[in-house]
Amino acid sequence: MTTAQTPQLDVQPSPLALLLLGRGADPRSERGVECPGDLPEPSDPDLVARARAAKEKLGDKVFVLGHHYQRDEVIQFADVTGDSFKLARDAAARPDAEYIVFCGVHFMAESADILTSDDQKVVLPDLAAGCSMADMATAEQVAECWDVLTEAGVAEQVVPVSYMNSSADIKAFTGKHGGTICTSSNAERALEWAFQQGEKVLFLPDQHLGRNTAVRDMGMSLEDCVLYNPHKPNGGLTAEQLRDAKMILWRGHCSVHGRFSLESVEDVRRRVPGVNVLVHPECRHEVVAAADYVGSTEYIIKALEAAPAGSKWAIGTELNLVRRLANRFAPEGKEIVFLDKTVCFCSTMNRIDLPHLVWTLESLAEGTLVNRIEVDRETEAFAKLALERMLALP
Repeated sequence: MTTAQTPQLDVQPSPLALLLLGRGADPRSERGVECPGDLPEPSDPDLVARARAAKEKLGDKVFVLGHHYQRDEVIQFADVTGDSFKLARDAAARPDAEYIVFCGVHFMAESADILTSDDQKVVLPDLAAGCSMADMATAEQVAECWDVLTEAGVAEQVVPVSYMNSSADIKAFTGKHGGTICTSSNAERALEWAFQQGEKVLFLPDQHLGRNTAVRDMGMSLEDCVLYNPHKPNGGLTAEQLRDAKMILWRGHCSVHGRFSLESVEDVRRRVPGVNVLVHPECRHEVVAAADYVGSTEYIIKALEAAPAGSKWAIGTELNLVRRLANRFAPEGKEIVFLDKTVCFCSTMNRIDLPHLVWTLESLAEGTLVNRIEVDRETEAFAKLALERMLALP
């Protein structure tokens, strides 16, 4: 994707955005798992026709899920679109579909496998489509953190709350230790529930969503929050700091949302007079504090649907979605720009491109199961327990 193709967003792709997506790996943020088999060439003029033919051949046996941040070339083949949890629930609501092709990232496919039946097979078109945020909290690191909390004498007071953007292992840890899962839409309700169960919350793995919810939405202070760094002894915290804190935030973040800055907000207000700044709660606290509106991906979409014609909006979320929304609402006279001039696409989400989708659908149509995502029974049981607690929230 080049700037010339998206002039209305005034965006200069960063070097990372120009990574040969699906053909390389960033060892700092991606799982680095190669896609087996021979992929079609991206230049193949028949890719769209091939995908359509394979999907038609599979019929009701396949159900394709497309996350909002996926490329347009992939979204066009999705049976449903949405955020990660909505898509996982949509998959569970289609028990007759033998194959669930999840065009998203690894943790999303895991959640779909947890919520679907044993007879259904969840497939991720590229196994290297991980999530840098989810990878910032490993099971070993979180177990060590719990040991630190135990040694500080506070573990019995702590209730873990894990963001949906986490691995199945972290969801299982959460379920095993009496906690719940949250989405960006219900994080406040999840925290309210958690504080009814205990005195402190260990929030995993996104520090920004945890901090923004606690301070902006629930009236806590920044001093009520401490940051646990898994790469430092004892998380870089003293026992006294852990005893005094209400929110123990994991040092994790979204590589895309975390790039937006206060300068981004100030710059867009200068460039676009009268603009409404609307950002995702995974953004930094100072960005959220300076924005006009804050909400989940679904909130962003609904806000723009309800916006009056002629209104101006700067959106702080993933570029593919912002481009799609800008094009969708342009006929209504709504001006939608990207919050920052220079930011990368979500490189891992973008790994799933049309060649990977074609390869997946054609393989399944030929009777060859590829790239299945399976969560082991014990992990699934505890992860489902945490998810069920979330679903039971008032």
